[in-house]
Amino acid sequence: MSARATAALCLQRVIYEGESLTEVLQDRTIATLNPQDQALLRDMCFGTLRWHERLSAILNKLVKKALKAADKDVECLLRIGLYQLIYQRKPDHAAVNETVKATKKLKKEWAGKLVNGVLRTFIREQAELLVQADSSVTARYACPDWLLKRLQTAWPDAWADILSASNTHAPMTLRVNQRLQTTAAYQALLQEAGIAAERVPAVDSALILQTPVGVEQLPGFFSGTVSVQDAAAQLAAPLLDCQAGMRVLDACAAPGGKTSHLLERTDGLHLMALDDSESRLKRVTENLTRLNLQAQLIAADAGELASWWDGQVFDRILLDAPCSATGVIRRHPDIKVLRRDSDIAELQQEQARLLRTLWHTLRPGGQLLYATCSILPDENSRQVEAFLAEHPDAYQAPLAGVWGHAQSVGRQILPGEQGMDGFYYALLGKAVQETTT
Repeated sequence: MSARATAALCLQRVIYEGESLTEVLQDRTIATLNPQDQALLRDMCFGTLRWHERLSAILNKLVKKALKAADKDVECLLRIGLYQLIYQRKPDHAAVNETVKATKKLKKEWAGKLVNGVLRTFIREQAELLVQADSSVTARYACPDWLLKRLQTAWPDAWADILSASNTHAPMTLRVNQRLQTTAAYQALLQEAGIAAERVPAVDSALILQTPVGVEQLPGFFSGTVSVQDAAAQLAAPLLDCQAGMRVLDACAAPGGKTSHLLERTDGLHLMALDDSESRLKRVTENLTRLNLQAQLIAADAGELASWWDGQVFDRILLDAPCSATGVIRRHPDIKVLRRDSDIAELQQEQARLLRTLWHTLRPGGQLLYATCSILPDENSRQVEAFLAEHPDAYQAPLAGVWGHAQSVGRQILPGEQGMDGFYYALLGKAVQETTT
């Protein structure tokens, strides 16, 4: 199976069967491809999904009659061909010929003529077709209509910049383990290895690589000196400000980046890491093992206390809540295809459930950090506002640092700012009840 044919099948599973790209790319078929073809496949999948709305608008002009459900793999192959012609700047003849050849790998030789005709028509009429497609804002910014409307309402002066940033390639960002190495010293090590990296002003532990590399090329990676983690996600541990001896809960821990960062920063934590997926918890175990750190791992729904809580209160809680992930679209472009407007209300309910439930496990005087990788106020500031209104023993604690945008509650980072993903943080303190004599 060729890289293009395999990519078409991967896209079919995402677009028409609702699977996440992350899961699809774990398929064993992909592992049989050589490294160059695997890289090509990933680029075609990510790029085609990133520009899905724009490619759809163009394809609708070129293919007047929708292909049958059984032939959606051919449609996905056409999307790949268009992506290569528009964004990869591949020579026209090569893009067309290789895409036509892929129809044979799909065992649909009849589609070769269709693919050839559609792509050559696009080449001839490219300028006009792009102008027609881009007359639609959703196509021009490759954004589904429901998300466009929400962003225009939430961020009337910034929505275009948000969408442009979300269509870029996310950088590779490192978190330097301050137990073992200062960030400046590790930056020097990278330079010696021929790897250029820049500091992130708002995040002491973060380095952004000029060009991504394999982790095997990173000095000290396998001995725990450095981890791969977006700079915005690295803010969680310092914001929670844990102290030695504290009992700490990471309520939605997988894949373990924030869990390990909490442990790296502070000795003597009694940290419990929860996740409702046992398979995802294996990623947490792998991260902790590489970093030589320890935590109590439990597979459970954080909102079902009876299944995991022993009644002992926590000094600190990190709730990295399930969300729309609209702040990390540049890393996961399939979000634009898989997410629906109706999902937001369901996610809000889950976020509220977790907040209310976990609040019972926080000691008076303790703090809970609410975090999402969303840029939608309904999941962020409005969610926390509603919680504060319902809980008189909760108050907003100040957030230190020069990053993001102050909201009615908490702070919001927008995609691309200081090279970071879109992230929201709100720090909530639990009042100590006064005793009466």
